[in-house]
Amino acid sequence: MVPDTPTLEFLDRDHSILAFNERVLDWAKRPEVPLLERLRFLCIVSSNLDEFFEVRAAPHLIAAQSGEQKGPYTAQSFAALSAEAHDTVASQYALYNDELLPEFGRHGIRVLSHGERNAEQRRWVKNYFETQVRPLLVPVGLDPSHPFPQVANKSLNFIVRLGGLDAFGRANEIAIVKVPRVLPRFMAMPARIKGKSLLFVSLSSVIRAHLHELFPGRDVGQFSQFRVTRHSDLAVDEDDVKNLRTALRQGLEQRHYGQAVRLEVSAGCSEYLASFLLTQFNLPELSLYRVHGPVNLVRLTQLVDLIDKPELLFPRYTACYPLQLQPGESFFERLKRGDVSIHQPFESFDGVLDFLREAVNDPDVLAIKQTIYRTGTDSELMRLLREGVRRGKEVTVVVELKARFDEEANINWAEMLESIGAQVVYGVVGLKTHAKMLLVTRREGKHLRRYGHLSTGNYNPRTARLYTDISYLTAKPSLTAEMDHVFVHLASQSRLPKLNQLWLAPFHLQRKLVEKIDALGDAALAGKDTRIVAKMNALTDEALMLALVRAGQRGVRIDLIVRGACMLPAQVPGVTDNIRVRSVIGRFLEHSRVFYFRCDEEETLLLSSADWMNRNMLRRVELAWPVTDPVIRQRIIDECLVAYLHDRRDAWDLQPDGTYRRVAVEEKSTGAGAQAALMARYTTQNPREA
Repeated sequence: MVPDTPTLEFLDRDHSILAFNERVLDWAKRPEVPLLERLRFLCIVSSNLDEFFEVRAAPHLIAAQSGEQKGPYTAQSFAALSAEAHDTVASQYALYNDELLPEFGRHGIRVLSHGERNAEQRRWVKNYFETQVRPLLVPVGLDPSHPFPQVANKSLNFIVRLGGLDAFGRANEIAIVKVPRVLPRFMAMPARIKGKSLLFVSLSSVIRAHLHELFPGRDVGQFSQFRVTRHSDLAVDEDDVKNLRTALRQGLEQRHYGQAVRLEVSAGCSEYLASFLLTQFNLPELSLYRVHGPVNLVRLTQLVDLIDKPELLFPRYTACYPLQLQPGESFFERLKRGDVSIHQPFESFDGVLDFLREAVNDPDVLAIKQTIYRTGTDSELMRLLREGVRRGKEVTVVVELKARFDEEANINWAEMLESIGAQVVYGVVGLKTHAKMLLVTRREGKHLRRYGHLSTGNYNPRTARLYTDISYLTAKPSLTAEMDHVFVHLASQSRLPKLNQLWLAPFHLQRKLVEKIDALGDAALAGKDTRIVAKMNALTDEALMLALVRAGQRGVRIDLIVRGACMLPAQVPGVTDNIRVRSVIGRFLEHSRVFYFRCDEEETLLLSSADWMNRNMLRRVELAWPVTDPVIRQRIIDECLVAYLHDRRDAWDLQPDGTYRRVAVEEKSTGAGAQAALMARYTTQNPREA
């Protein structure tokens, strides 16, 4: 008898997030990866850690400081996460100092410290400090009338311990120097003083070398650069605000000064100064990170942009124009012949922009409706929507104001579109609108016809070159009519009619997925050949994980391709024997959500905007839609699922104890990964564009 509710201890979500960053860091460690790309992956890990602390760390810290358990958050959980984070940071700086910097030196690239500069180079640095840096610095000496200043989230600062007396004869010994964000963190030395090498100086070393000049008449003793990370997840009570946009703007003003959760200082920072800073930010010792190098490795991405050495980068890949489209052919005519899928970034996002561009310029197009979650601060897509308004189209845009860390950009776009006459709505109170939809209504003779675009990813041309996603274009009346129902629902919050094509969260996406999984479990018990393959970014939803365990115990073979956090342990004897979980980390960020279900010869393939997380299922507006065209369906199965299940280069398999094992290391594999194979395939299929 198979239990309906299997007993299983799920993996810890936060540890799973940190484990994902270790897999990203592995790319920075690989000697076969081009040097500048190794540096870029190192910076990505730092950026991910920043976000982890900004979003996930506060509850653990609060529990540790209060001594009270708050759900899964305890002093022990804080200590365990801190230990893991400290290990990751130590690995990062060891890699940077012991491998990357020496390797840069072998290529004639050096970041010079003050002690390494010759006299002429020091004169140049001094002149740069005097003309470009010093005018923007305002040292603050601490005394009763000058308390510890507000220090912004992730900003670069110096703390200095001074000897002697100030201008008023007082021995105020602590001063803070805040470094403006507008200053570049790295500068290239001019040709006349760098010789044959590429020489750079960091802003922190420039300031460090001239700290004494900021405090004339005082002795500069101990000092350190420091950076504090603050809790930055905006919390707005939507039921208690009259204007969400105004409330979010006010919240954004305070985001940079939320609760401190991490303090980074130089490795040589004295105990006195470190203790002083911990007290000021009300942080325990475990929140202190002593680093052997820049306190913000993310800013090293500037070096990637400053160094003009293509041989130290990945070979350039230019996405081909979507293979199912012909440049210059009308999208409306093409979609009348059938649906179109675009596999980004192997195929270009230009296909999506061209679709919208044609809709904007076509006099027969009457209305354009679109959801916006993340589109960036400089967006061709938003300019096209603005042009659509100017040309008299009825433009409706559902803007998600609460897209984390994109709130300000989205507010600005919303205000711009409203100011020129677009209909801007903000979705449903209490829910984030994460669904990705674009719907065009066109007059054709005496009838109106709709054309739609659905996507697993955002309408962001920049990230469309870096993230793997599936765009789906369709003119099917059954599907586009339901898209229109969803737009009307988001604008008016009226009841939805029954949807037959779209699975919509928070109403029935989770339920339908559980029902589908359970139905396959029943079929497996009846002796049928069953299969589930699901690709997503995160798996943390308890109802879906339990459904997968039930199905696996009934005999369904299950493969899960989960890039990031996964709380479902795989291959646990007697519990999840039939479930395998793998993570693929490649040159591009895996972002597509693809769900495959098979019972004997009957196949169902869904694409979705949603990961299998509780928030996506119950606290967001998300969509999943079926792929019924057999050719497109097989293409997506082959490229998004089969290719990744057979990856022997960039894949990691989850072990029963929650650790990940890299397949290539275990199998001594040297073959191409799934992404490299797809790049080669698309280059071969359309060499003119590659």
